[in-house]
Amino acid sequence: MWLKPEEILLKNAFKLWVTEKDNEYFILQRRRGYGEGGGGLTGLLVGTLDTVLDSTSKVAPYRILHHTPDSQVYWSIACGVTKEEIVQHWEWLQQNIMRTLSVFDSSEDITSFVQGKIRGLIAEEGKTSLVLEEDPEKFREALLRFEKWFELPSEEKLVTYYSCSYWKGKVPCQGWLYLSTNFLCFYSYLLGSEGKLEKTSNVILTESIHVLAHGEDHYFSMLLHLNETFVIMEQLADYSIKRLFDKEAFQREPALSDPLQITKSAQSVSLYNTPALSHAKSDQFRAFFRLPKEENLLEVHESFLWVPFNHYNTLGKICLSENYLCFASQDGSQCHIIIPMREVVNVEKPDPSSRALTVCVRGKRALRFSEVRDYQRLANTIRSRCGISASPQHSASSEVTHSLHNNSSKAVSTEALMTVFHPQDVENLDPKMLKEKMKEQSWNIHFSEYGRGTSMFFTRKTRDLIVRGVPEALRGELWMLFSGAVNDMATHPGYYSELVEQSLGTSTLATDEIERDLHRSLPEHPAFQSDTGISALRRVLTAYAYRNPKIGYCQAMNILTSVLLLYAKEEEAFWLLVAVCERMLPDYFNRRIIGALVDQAVFEDLIRENLPQLVENMTDLSFFSSVSLSWFLTLFISVLPIESAVNVVDCFFYDGIKAILQLGLAVLDYNMEALVCCHDDAEAVTILNKFFDSVTNKDSPLPPTVQQASVGNNEKTSHVKVDISELIREAYEKYGSIRSEDVESSRKRNKLYVIQTLEDTTKQNVVSEFRLIDAILDELYNLFKRQHFLSCYWTMKSPALLHHDPSLAYLEQYQLGFQQFSMLFSLLEPWAFCTTKSTLSLWVFRLIDENQDGLINFKEFCCALDTLFSGSFTNKLKFLFKLHLPPGESFVGKVDLQAYLKQWQNEILKKEETIKDLPRINQTQFIQFSKTLYNIFHGDPEEESLYRAVAHVTSLLLRMEEVGRRLQEPSSPPATTAAADTAATSAEESPTEEASTTPGSSNTSGSQDSQDAGSDPPETEWSFSFEQVLASLLNEPAIVNFFERPVDIHLKLGQAKVAQLKVKAAK
Repeated sequence: MWLKPEEILLKNAFKLWVTEKDNEYFILQRRRGYGEGGGGLTGLLVGTLDTVLDSTSKVAPYRILHHTPDSQVYWSIACGVTKEEIVQHWEWLQQNIMRTLSVFDSSEDITSFVQGKIRGLIAEEGKTSLVLEEDPEKFREALLRFEKWFELPSEEKLVTYYSCSYWKGKVPCQGWLYLSTNFLCFYSYLLGSEGKLEKTSNVILTESIHVLAHGEDHYFSMLLHLNETFVIMEQLADYSIKRLFDKEAFQREPALSDPLQITKSAQSVSLYNTPALSHAKSDQFRAFFRLPKEENLLEVHESFLWVPFNHYNTLGKICLSENYLCFASQDGSQCHIIIPMREVVNVEKPDPSSRALTVCVRGKRALRFSEVRDYQRLANTIRSRCGISASPQHSASSEVTHSLHNNSSKAVSTEALMTVFHPQDVENLDPKMLKEKMKEQSWNIHFSEYGRGTSMFFTRKTRDLIVRGVPEALRGELWMLFSGAVNDMATHPGYYSELVEQSLGTSTLATDEIERDLHRSLPEHPAFQSDTGISALRRVLTAYAYRNPKIGYCQAMNILTSVLLLYAKEEEAFWLLVAVCERMLPDYFNRRIIGALVDQAVFEDLIRENLPQLVENMTDLSFFSSVSLSWFLTLFISVLPIESAVNVVDCFFYDGIKAILQLGLAVLDYNMEALVCCHDDAEAVTILNKFFDSVTNKDSPLPPTVQQASVGNNEKTSHVKVDISELIREAYEKYGSIRSEDVESSRKRNKLYVIQTLEDTTKQNVVSEFRLIDAILDELYNLFKRQHFLSCYWTMKSPALLHHDPSLAYLEQYQLGFQQFSMLFSLLEPWAFCTTKSTLSLWVFRLIDENQDGLINFKEFCCALDTLFSGSFTNKLKFLFKLHLPPGESFVGKVDLQAYLKQWQNEILKKEETIKDLPRINQTQFIQFSKTLYNIFHGDPEEESLYRAVAHVTSLLLRMEEVGRRLQEPSSPPATTAAADTAATSAEESPTEEASTTPGSSNTSGSQDSQDAGSDPPETEWSFSFEQVLASLLNEPAIVNFFERPVDIHLKLGQAKVAQLKVKAAK
């Protein structure tokens, strides 16, 4: 079988392989201990080693290596179990590859071509095998087993399944791994039970997948398609995060968008070509080519592209989306190109014999693709896509955009602020300006060779020019191109002007924060000391907050936007901000800044890998996370002078977050010796601040009035000046090997960990207020969290989804509506009085819903159970007493800011409630209170004595009330006696009768009865205070013992954990 090319070492201590065939570029080898001769003692040892190894570690006995004459590096490209198999591969190489290799001039080109060809063969084999393994009937059977074994609700969708081994300790159990939209399940014939894991962290290990859930490690191995399995698991975990915190994961995936349509399309889902896998590929495609989030990867074709500047064909892949034709060479770094369909003017097929087609674009340029397997269909697809993209929405040429821009609001600035406040003096011939002109000339030569604008080739030379520094005059143009913002602006003509007009005069929390921060944005720069710069900044930030209210405005956006406005026109600055916030730095600019925290975790991982000396001397790497937060949020703008920071921004727009990570490592490496000798964190911060103060840009043509002063103190230090270009160059030389794909993978892995850490931190702040022990609170929290998940998984219109507020802390985002609360509370309540249909569960819900928003958060839920589980007799009785008081005013909609602040102030000033503060309950409420006590005692071993105690207390209270009224009103007839006796009798005779009224209906019914009485004398209402009820019940030992009887909380939690999913499934 063909293998993904991997570099290997031949100089081993033991000679494990014997060469059987070789030529100039390939070697066929046999492992000692196999075939003729056996290899003597060495062969015997090797054969024994291979025999005792398990199947995942065994090495195939035959292999083929690739090498070049002038290189010491060898690449494994094929292996075989039998000699016949490996000989077939050898002969194929002789017939199809050897003749082509003589055309290439360099060893690098030969190796690059071979690697690309082998990858193409692997891809073709994968397509063939996947087609053969797709079997809807088998999937239907797997779906039935999944539903039978795990008893999940019918709405849960099975995505795919695999045969694998699950390691229970040191013993592997063979079984089936099932991946659904919300669960990872495993069933083993040996275990006979299932395991359900809510995904919290995925880390791939050699030949196995490691899942960390609830602090437990789970390992899965012996997977036939391990990489595909891991990608799907990773993507589903990412879906879960988005659904639970952003509530919008499946919008672009029709197959997964509606969980209520699960079983209808399950049979048609391929085992491997799942929506999750397709979505993962589209994510990688958009991230690499910086395309809008609406684009999806539709087709991939292997081909050669004629590269005019190097005069040879480079092997790579054509990637086609709805509106873009992209090409990347086989390693993704040599060259790539992005062609918007709107720029394509013609598609020609000049040479059918070479399976080639030529794509003509505006500007009299043509791209020639050859050796395209299905070139005819590709040509037709591009033609049809060009026809679609020629619609008014997508056909915005630069002229159209320009004309629309001229007709837009006159308030919008049409010039970059730097050209207004620092126009270039063409007659100035000082050394810095001459060097600036030389940079411009270098870029103009680059444009003439590689193209300019949206169809420019991106190559290593482009990155080299970026590292040296972008000329001031070209910075805005190149930022737009590298970020992909140029495509956003071209396809949305007039959009920014409309946003400015619509957002003009709006008053929100975001606009208030914007106004507060306007004058804090680069205050030392002349552009933001004038109304021109401040107004432009206000318009861009307000327009973006109006466009994306989910983000709105976040601190650090003002600093970044200020720099964008210096070098880009106002509308361009807006689209650059869109690109940064929504594509390049996802989840950075919101209340939680989770994106920055995730990248800090990635940064810590890179420190461990690349700076071991620093790790050995620093016990806690979290220090670097706190220090580097501003580096990531502002792209070093807040710590470096502006003339140096813009060079960092240049690299960021070209290489993304990878450039910031590299520079961060270079900064720590440069200060390694000083940091290692630090005694505390404050000293380390001082060292880094002094270093940033010493960074300069010796080539900056900006005058001193524009250049920013040192960020730290202005005291003279002995720190040697460091040029920003040299620092960036060193970062690329030392850490340029960091791959963007690895960064993205690390981001996904660390995102789950960061979210769990944030949850744990905020959870501790809540649970510390209760009497329940930490272990019980953790279990309770997991149950509450799962119940929230279940309401989001299968109920598209659940209250938690409809009233989702992303600005809340993570813990507060877990909320339950009444139905979900009722189901969970029925599993946990200490007595038998609350079933899912009980009116009393509604009363409990109303009582603990303090802000009356129709949702219960974890703190409110814990407060109720803390009282019922661990409260004193008085507190438990007070809780039951308050259930029967009329509810407060119903809450509709969201509270405005002023009301919220007033409520918050009242909560701060609120005193602890005493029993004297409780209102009295009237006749109807007291009768219902008595019935509630009867319901609680129903089924208890002491039921009879408890009933007699309640009847005695009820009768006693009624007679006390009668005596009290007689003493207060001696002339009044004893009108209440008959009513009181009747009330006591009715409560005693129907102890288990369900209440048909709510506490709120008592006053209404009472007033209605008095009106219906007509001319009859009105019946005197009687009521009781809580003190009276408490004093009476304290005299009944049976009741006191019942409420003070300890509850086995662990048993309750264990039973609830088992029954939780079954209750949902039964619904």
